[in-house]
Amino acid sequence: MKSLESEQQHIFVETNNIRLHCVSQGEGELVLLLHGFPEFWYAWRYQIPALARHFKVVVPDLRGYNDSDKPASGYDLDTLSADIRGLIDRLGYTKAHIVGHDWGGAIAWHLAQKFPEKLNRLAILNAPHPQRLVQEMASNFDQLRRSWHFLAFQVPGIPEWLIQQNLKDFLQNVLQGQAIRKGSFSAEETKIYQAALSKPGVLAAAMNYYRQMFHPDRLLAWGQKQEPVTVPTLVLWGEEDAFLSRKLVEGLDRLIAAPFKLQLVPNCGHWIQQEVPQTVNRELLNFLRSSSRSLSLA
Repeated sequence: MKSLESEQQHIFVETNNIRLHCVSQGEGELVLLLHGFPEFWYAWRYQIPALARHFKVVVPDLRGYNDSDKPASGYDLDTLSADIRGLIDRLGYTKAHIVGHDWGGAIAWHLAQKFPEKLNRLAILNAPHPQRLVQEMASNFDQLRRSWHFLAFQVPGIPEWLIQQNLKDFLQNVLQGQAIRKGSFSAEETKIYQAALSKPGVLAAAMNYYRQMFHPDRLLAWGQKQEPVTVPTLVLWGEEDAFLSRKLVEGLDRLIAAPFKLQLVPNCGHWIQQEVPQTVNRELLNFLRSSSRSLSLA
């Protein structure tokens, strides 16, 4: 009997004038899992087989990462969201459940606000609403301290060069070093991340995510009133996130005009789906398989 992992397929999908590498498994309603930095599809290795028992799970390497195309532009949230909207269409679906972590969560928030008709449900893992993050960085010194890398990455060319020169140490510090559950990242797993991040063009693309977020045009947009999220939403948050303050989940109900649940996870850091995979899998399955009436307001 084949293992669930052996049933995973690696496919390439054309969307929004680029080609995304994806891992796919299962059948049924579509679930898209969106990773963050410095990750790629592998960050969802514990979720793919669990969710694929009930859904068609597709996990893209986001624009610029691993084996997906790495164009010079298109790293703003509008374009990144259009990538995912097109992915849903090209896979033959009208809607998808969207699950996002870190930058993938920022894209998921934006997608839910810009293309609500493309979402069934939204699940966010340790990813602040982009507008809330910018506001907190401007007014909360604790969050500014935690997010110093957002500012450091604004310098053209230098951050990616420095990271490339010290890639192994950088990943050990960012992944295992910032995890609360240190066993979540073995030396072998860190090498897998290192191989994906060292591919030509990846680091430059990853830095462009940060640079686009603080582009003057985007900063003006963050000051404007945002459309509320109108799909059922689950937020899972590792309480001891070294990068993101818990203040970022305060007032989320004002941004969500739909059934909403916030679940804080103790003794867990930023890399929630890898630090507590069984908890995340259980919460995602309960959420994605339940009716919206079962969601309690946070």
